[in-house]
Amino acid sequence: MFRKVLSGYINTILQSKNSMHLIFHESPKRAFITSSTLLSKNETTKEIVAVTDFDRVKEKNKKNYLEMVKIFETRGSHRRGHVEFIYAALKNMKEFGVHKDLEVYKALIDVMPKGRFIPTNIFQAEFMHYPKQQQCIIDLLEQMEDNGVMPDFEIESILLNIFGKRGYPLRKFWRMMYWMPKFKNLSPWPVPDPLPNDVLELAKIAIARIASVDVQTSITVFKTSDIPDSVEDTWIVSAQSITQKKLLSEHNKENPVYVEGTFKVWIKNKCVNYFILRGDPKPVNTEVENLDDVSNIEVPLFTISTPQEKKLNLIPSVHEQPEGVIYSVCATGTSGRDSVLSWIRHLEKNDNPCLASIPVIFTLKSPGKEVTVVETDLQEIKN
Repeated sequence: MFRKVLSGYINTILQSKNSMHLIFHESPKRAFITSSTLLSKNETTKEIVAVTDFDRVKEKNKKNYLEMVKIFETRGSHRRGHVEFIYAALKNMKEFGVHKDLEVYKALIDVMPKGRFIPTNIFQAEFMHYPKQQQCIIDLLEQMEDNGVMPDFEIESILLNIFGKRGYPLRKFWRMMYWMPKFKNLSPWPVPDPLPNDVLELAKIAIARIASVDVQTSITVFKTSDIPDSVEDTWIVSAQSITQKKLLSEHNKENPVYVEGTFKVWIKNKCVNYFILRGDPKPVNTEVENLDDVSNIEVPLFTISTPQEKKLNLIPSVHEQPEGVIYSVCATGTSGRDSVLSWIRHLEKNDNPCLASIPVIFTLKSPGKEVTVVETDLQEIKN
């Protein structure tokens, strides 16, 4: 009896082997094996999405990205290889420009089959039922958090249908909904979201952030074309307060001022270069009277000499730093030396006539433009 059952089982395996079609996709980690019996009538082998198919798309935009997700969803209710597909989709998000799009994250979470991963008892819930699938969605939520994408309650309902109310991804979602709203508006320098693509607007935001230490700072936009001898035609965003103008007018004309840069300030994920106009630090009287010292007490009743007058030390302004006195800050469109020179001439025309008699030294670390390497022959240099 056992031999008959075993022989019948072997025959069914051999018969089903002929109807199997192995489909291997070009993936370094895993090859998907699909049977023709699992494909529906509307599904063909051309509709199956591989891990490397995101690299083959010519026009990388949101529409084509969501189309790839829809093609993968046509595989049926089983959707084998959904974890590998989600990881591949997360890896290629920045290339398609959808790494900060909430709709795309919802579509990727919705790829998971519904109802299969819900734990049925407390042991399955605590020991992470289907750990590979749960960790995949946790990594997706982590990428949302890193890119500053705020989830909504629709994601909560999707996670409930996939992993149940005791799933680890839902716990991650609840922690995100608690902390992310607290940190969203915590920055003292709020910036528009999304950031403008115009470089001039970014420079205005950056200089306003730097100059926010003094509420009397005024931001002015100059043009290098207003200077007759200027070579570059670009804009200059300059910031200077009333206190800085007063400090510059009190500067000793025999000592030079320095133009230093370029320095970098980050506005979210975008960088802006800026320059500063700096003077030498002012000497500060650091002698402080010790009020507890009783070794030399002067009593006016027994002394004929008149007491000495004491001078008060003024509190330095926020622009008077130990490294030097900051007189102004600017950002230019080209970050070149000619544009910075035009900035100094604009400051001289606008409420800073003392710059005409003060030597200005440019101590720029490196040119703002790209440095090109020119190959020359050593013999030509010697000659």
